[in-house]
Amino acid sequence: MNQRHIDQIAATVRCLSMDAIQKANSGHPGLPLGCAELGAMLYGEFMRYDPADPAWVDRDRFVLSAGHGSMFLYSLLHLAGFDVSLDDIKSFRQLGSKCAGHPEYGMVPGVEATTGPLGQGIAMAVGMAIAETMLAARFNTSKHTVVDHHTWVLAGDGCLQEGVQAEAVSLAGHLGLGKLIVFFDDNSITIDGSTSLSFTEDVAGRFAACGWQVQKGDLYDADGVRRMVAAAKAETGKPSLVMLRSVIGKGAPTMQGSHKVHGAPLGPEEIARAKVAMGLPADAAFHVSPEAEAFFQGRRTELAAARKTWLAVFAEWRRDNPELARQWDAAADGEPIAAPAWPASPAGEKLATRNASGKAMQAAAAAWPWLVGGSADLTGPNVTQLPGDPYSAINRAGRMIHYGIREHAMAAISNGIALHGGQRPFCATFLVFADYLRPALRLSALMGLPVVYVLTHDSVFIGEDGPTHQPVEHLAALRAIPNVLVLRPADAEETAEAWAWAMARRDGPTVLALTRQNLPTLPKADPLWRETIRTGAYVVRNTPDEPDVVVLATGSEVELALKAADAAAGRSVRVVSVASLGTFLAQPRPIRDAMVPPGARVVACEAGRSMGWEGIADAFLGIERFGESGPGASVASHLGLTVEALSVLIAG
Repeated sequence: MNQRHIDQIAATVRCLSMDAIQKANSGHPGLPLGCAELGAMLYGEFMRYDPADPAWVDRDRFVLSAGHGSMFLYSLLHLAGFDVSLDDIKSFRQLGSKCAGHPEYGMVPGVEATTGPLGQGIAMAVGMAIAETMLAARFNTSKHTVVDHHTWVLAGDGCLQEGVQAEAVSLAGHLGLGKLIVFFDDNSITIDGSTSLSFTEDVAGRFAACGWQVQKGDLYDADGVRRMVAAAKAETGKPSLVMLRSVIGKGAPTMQGSHKVHGAPLGPEEIARAKVAMGLPADAAFHVSPEAEAFFQGRRTELAAARKTWLAVFAEWRRDNPELARQWDAAADGEPIAAPAWPASPAGEKLATRNASGKAMQAAAAAWPWLVGGSADLTGPNVTQLPGDPYSAINRAGRMIHYGIREHAMAAISNGIALHGGQRPFCATFLVFADYLRPALRLSALMGLPVVYVLTHDSVFIGEDGPTHQPVEHLAALRAIPNVLVLRPADAEETAEAWAWAMARRDGPTVLALTRQNLPTLPKADPLWRETIRTGAYVVRNTPDEPDVVVLATGSEVELALKAADAAAGRSVRVVSVASLGTFLAQPRPIRDAMVPPGARVVACEAGRSMGWEGIADAFLGIERFGESGPGASVASHLGLTVEALSVLIAG
């Protein structure tokens, strides 16, 4: 593409962005105006994609980490030929519009990730780059290369100040992700003003220290940008940071370079002046350059030809490698290559549910060879070791990722792996550290990504580590996030079923809350409990007639409930294991009434806060304060989580 093409595409991005934001009376014009030329080169020259097949497996991925600049992306997707119409852009930020305030995955073809929470985008891109190397190692052959693409990111000062990106950048450098290229929109402006108010670090020095190739240049020097991109592609052993000096709001005559242009409409007068300066009529609303449109018509022909060439190679690869092709299809669909052999657990056997999870995970790993992931430096305590040598810069075929102590990035990277496709990610840490990964977990839920979160050491029963490590409010907090399936199994059998449930899920994340302490495998009154548990609960201990009292319990407290029910003289007590409170509460009334008859007294028991149980339980035994340091059983007793205390509530 020549400079005229770049200029016309950039002018279109600026006009569409200014007008859409002004019409919505809401938005962030600074980045789209400042980075318009880079966008022109990304979609017009650097990236490999095909709007006719937005889900093409071997396309390049682009993540707008600075998601507030969403009109940058929508304008370019419209020009490039994706399913983003001018009417969609005119309805920017309106209810029901494809063009939401921040890019939302699943709403617009070409939007690879939901971004807006700063730093999350660059961390997800690290996951995408990891996934690309994993798929290449698994499926490329000496004769055919079917996976070979780049991951591109546009990040701003806000992204590079967030802690999550520091964790992700560190790991990306350690792993040598050479096909990850990050552009830094280096305009030295944030919402409050100049970055010098709060940010004076040596960004280039930090990235270089983390093992990145770092280059600096001018965003508006097209040939310079080309040279830096060529160097980034040539450096296969390091991820690349391309720092581009830019002017926020470039083209806004009186506002460019100011923090005032970051997050508010320019106003009609400023927009009119900007258009006149570009050689357009002041009233040229939602202007699209005919030259830009013509350029992208030709560009689409080139891109379609490249995909057609790939399809021919892919067809040969399928013919020559039928077993790999079978695995490819299963991985794409998220299906196992064989029925999983979930572990059995004899009645009465005592096993911590974290250990039972480890056994179930091995069964899942055998059935789903694309189950990948790791823990935040807690592989042993989480019991999450996968077979084989770990994934590394020299072993891309590994499935086990050593994340180090990076909970924030671990979850965001898992999202990126899921978004890329072809792998099924899990990540693991202690339940109490769900606070560290919660922003990424929320995005898992928002995007409907089937990430499995293995969260062990689930209550005060972990004991001696004390209140900093004893989760009390965390189950309630996790259940508060829409579309998160929180499972707290009561024994080894339930744990295997929880893994089966998680692996079958396609539309959102699953949290497995697991014990450190041993629990017995419980006798189960419901002979069809493996089916019934998918309603969120099932009857563990039944009564010959309608019960006087129903005890609802989760996890380790189901055993406590059974002991209390046995001690409840003169009372007809049913015990129900509520593996997923949210799922159970969402059931139709007849299903809930079958387990919890309307006339029965309902007592709930869980080693945590009562939030979430209010609408179903008449009484609750739990923990409404922080824990203590001491042996787990002693701490639980000290805090009143005892058979005797539950028996009192059962008695009424």
